[in-house]
Amino acid sequence: MKNLIICVAAILSPLLILKSQELIIGEERIEPGIVFIFEGAIKDKIEPSQMHLDENQTNIHIEARVNWDVKNTPTGTPAGGVIPYLHLTAELINNKTGLSTFIDLLPHINLIDNFHYARNISLPGKIDELYDVTFNILPPSNIELAVHKDWSDLYGNKLFESKSFTYQNINFEEIARATRR
Repeated sequence: MKNLIICVAAILSPLLILKSQELIIGEERIEPGIVFIFEGAIKDKIEPSQMHLDENQTNIHIEARVNWDVKNTPTGTPAGGVIPYLHLTAELINNKTGLSTFIDLLPHINLIDNFHYARNISLPGKIDELYDVTFNILPPSNIELAVHKDWSDLYGNKLFESKSFTYQNINFEEIARATRR
């Protein structure tokens, strides 16, 4: 039994360490029961490489996990299930210089967060400076998502109205200095 516990701990420890090195920028819940968790994470190697900046050209991995809540959601929604087809962007503004970076967040998958929206980015300034971060979320268009009558009767023809969330004075230094190796 002791050997089994040691083996499990050895396997899970690296995953727990990686999970603990994510900076929660903000958490939001919107109707009809969608939860957003915005994070700064350790930069990583992302494929296909021609669509993403190389890990050594960036400082952080900016991401949004978007899931159904586990309670008070529409009938038929899977508790904690991923919300697909969203259009997310992030803008980071350096509080000291006013320089900014704007990025589209794309669908990603990994073994820590599973499906999420993210990109590796270079900060528009030094890693020890503070940043304001704005996340913009647009629902799927009516070309990307068809709506049945039962949904439309209760919630309308959109999944939700466009949203924007801003967080101020975010310090990415610890995440930017961390590595996945």
